[in-house]
Amino acid sequence: MQDHPTVAQLLDAVRRYLEEEIVPNTDGRRQFLARVSANTLQIVLRELEAEEEHLEREWAGLERLLGPMARPATRAELRAALRARNEELCRRIRAGEADGGEWSRRVWEHVRTVVRDKISVTNPGFLAPASP
Repeated sequence: MQDHPTVAQLLDAVRRYLEEEIVPNTDGRRQFLARVSANTLQIVLRELEAEEEHLEREWAGLERLLGPMARPATRAELRAALRARNEELCRRIRAGEADGGEWSRRVWEHVRTVVRDKISVTNPGFLAPASP
């Protein structure tokens, strides 16, 4: 088993190369694409760092809303189960079950949490407090 460099270290090295070597030495479309590539790698790094915590938080939220279910053993199985549970939540929302009351409040709380987690990966600056 190889311990170093880690996946995160490799991605960060490529990101830094793009930002420090390519972006300053190109212009136009190539510079734009290098910036997009560096930003994409930064998103992947944040996803790697936060994915387990975010998946666990989403699973726990869906359990509170839809009832307990055995947690899948692998990450791939967990993603598939989350997709299925989210489809169930959507079905219940479309059926009007979240139109009011305590369950509606809990649904909104869950959705806000999941969306906040997703934004923290894709565009964390959006969650930063506004400057006065």
